Amino acid sequence: MMIRTVAVFVFGAFLALAQQDHQAMVNQHGDHVMGFSHEKTTHHFELRQDGGLIDVSANDGKDTESRDQIRSHFRHIAQMFAAGNFDAPMLVHSRDVPGTATMTRLKDQLHWQLQETPRGARLKITADTQPALDAVHEFLRFQIEDHKTGDSTVVH
Repeated sequence: MMIRTVAVFVFGAFLALAQQDHQAMVNQHGDHVMGFSHEKTTHHFELRQDGGLIDVSANDGKDTESRDQIRSHFRHIAQMFAAGNFDAPMLVHSRDVPGTATMTRLKDQLHWQLQETPRGARLKITADTQPALDAVHEFLRFQIEDHKTGDSTVVH
């Protein structure tokens, strides 16, 4: 019984360390790929009936450098995503990101609207078909989980 308890504890500790390492990797790669600090900004993802939202804001309203870096990144990814290029999320997460293969295939059924916000930017995603919508929701749910945002995975 003691050996089993120790084994469960060691396995749990190993999983916790692996999750911390993964989160640190996502943050480090994200800072490099996105061009702004995860510590100075906040990500939010929202699933909507017609698609979803990606929203990033500088934590400090006076941090215009982070705000401008967010806006620059969003201009870039809006163009990339519209062209069916989802390399940036793969680089951040170091794996194929769920939903992106389908979004690439159905890129003409997706629309990406960039909106500047007072502290950053928001990317509104609209899908024309159910398969495209399902892929967007799969993508956003993965982002919520991997970025540990605590956002709802329920469609609003």
